[in-house]
Amino acid sequence: MSSSDKKTMSKGLTRRDALKLSGLALGGLAFTGSAGKAIATTSKYGGGNPNTLLDSFYPTHNDTQRYTYFEQLKPIIPCGKDMEGNLTGTKLEPDEMRITFMGSVIPLLRRAQAEMSIFVEVGWDKDKQQPLDQFIFDFGCGVSANYQACGVGLGRMDKIFINHLHADHISDLIHAYGFGPSSNRYSPLFVWGNKPSGVPNPGKTPPVTNPNNYPNTPDYYDDGVQAFCTHLREASRWHTESQAFLSSAYESYPSLAEIAANWGLPYVPAPAGDDPRNDSYALIPIGLDWWKTGLDDEGKPTGDNIAYNNLTTGSKVLHYPVIHCRKGSMGYKLEWTPPGAQKPLTMIYSSDTKPEWNSIYHAINKDEDGNARGVDVFIHEMVPAAEVHAMKSQGLTEPGSGEWWDQTVQGFIDVHNSSHTPQGAFGYMLSQIDPRPRLPVVTHFPVADDTVACALKSIQAHCPDIKKLGDQLVWSFDLMVLRVFPDRIEQRRAEVNDFSFNPPTPLSDKKKYAPKYHTEDGKPDPFFQIDREAEIPSTEEGGEETYRKDGY
Repeated sequence: MSSSDKKTMSKGLTRRDALKLSGLALGGLAFTGSAGKAIATTSKYGGGNPNTLLDSFYPTHNDTQRYTYFEQLKPIIPCGKDMEGNLTGTKLEPDEMRITFMGSVIPLLRRAQAEMSIFVEVGWDKDKQQPLDQFIFDFGCGVSANYQACGVGLGRMDKIFINHLHADHISDLIHAYGFGPSSNRYSPLFVWGNKPSGVPNPGKTPPVTNPNNYPNTPDYYDDGVQAFCTHLREASRWHTESQAFLSSAYESYPSLAEIAANWGLPYVPAPAGDDPRNDSYALIPIGLDWWKTGLDDEGKPTGDNIAYNNLTTGSKVLHYPVIHCRKGSMGYKLEWTPPGAQKPLTMIYSSDTKPEWNSIYHAINKDEDGNARGVDVFIHEMVPAAEVHAMKSQGLTEPGSGEWWDQTVQGFIDVHNSSHTPQGAFGYMLSQIDPRPRLPVVTHFPVADDTVACALKSIQAHCPDIKKLGDQLVWSFDLMVLRVFPDRIEQRRAEVNDFSFNPPTPLSDKKKYAPKYHTEDGKPDPFFQIDREAEIPSTEEGGEETYRKDGY
């Protein structure tokens, strides 16, 4: 396939095409109970029959307040450790990739679903009694509580891959950064993300120099992960100083050059601020060349899009561009080869994107010889059709009418045009992936029985072999766990304690540096930064009976 062909195909899937392909161009009729026609597609799995009628396209008789499929999954207790370091829950198998959805919704501020974050663990280190490697993809609002409930302490959160810098994908990052050092993360926080977008600044105010050699770039805002981390670090100054009476680094942490070599980073990174390179308040951005697809004109890998490549653990993270709001959004592909395996387990996480071909090409996953290998888990965003989105946002059970309604629907169409994959377009994309992923997973979706049933009908118009939710297709939900093995994929529901405290912090024999604010003998000094003039002292300190120093 020539580059011009790929470019034509990429630009060919317009919003209008997507509407036609999904049958949603007739949405105004379909959602009011009238029949709309599905559009035929080309795929070895068949295609929509143009004579098939989609009656009851929006099934309002389904429950709007529950996701029954998830409720029926078998439970699993996440793997953790107690204070003595003994394992609790279900540990990973040596050949297992475990994917846990800590957040799964578009930014609706929903109690049922936090915003986007996916936690991936691979393999098992029997000596250390922990996963071989672990990764976080996105870290949106509300997900910290789910990580805590699953026993994933902040000490395990040192590698975070951000798909784009929207608030619903980074909101809880300030929590993980600020409280990590007081919660057993004695190492820097590494954050992968995009280099500057290169989108011209219409007002050219302020003009910014080009720090990353983005090609042919006029004046533009410095809107990449480097700038984000630099300003986040400065915005957190009061927080980090206030906690700096606690130790925040250990002495044996390797140099950043060693880290870059061990992790196969694209370059040797540096802290975004003035923190020592081994300190847990060191926020270390890794800017990625987001425009690189990692594919040649025939869809074969080029190897120029590697974000992480750990030869010790067998884990590799690749990135590629997607289409979402502004240049710089990326999808990620994780490849991990279990010990003794002949081929890797693979996961794609597109994050937010319009319908585009890069995700399809990476899901086809050709090797150097041009053979299509496919992927194990294909996690891709989806939004409800514009009318459904409008109905839900306005609290309606059927479409409205008039100018107000038309403007509301058009507003969602405009958002989709800039940013997202409608449900029918997802079905079309899935029909173009050959071989089909072992498990396609919809995410970034407001899940309930009714919205899922509606979206499933759009997908079935393009993939008629998918009869129901299950082995061929699922919608993600908070605390859904996928156990991916070479021969099977198990779907589970994490069983957690909603009233849990922070995960236990096992004792460590690593030698720590003295805290920044310390006494003459190197011990923590909690009084250095405060004015104690108005303090009410404890009985032991002040003589007068007030309260016990031990807190009782």
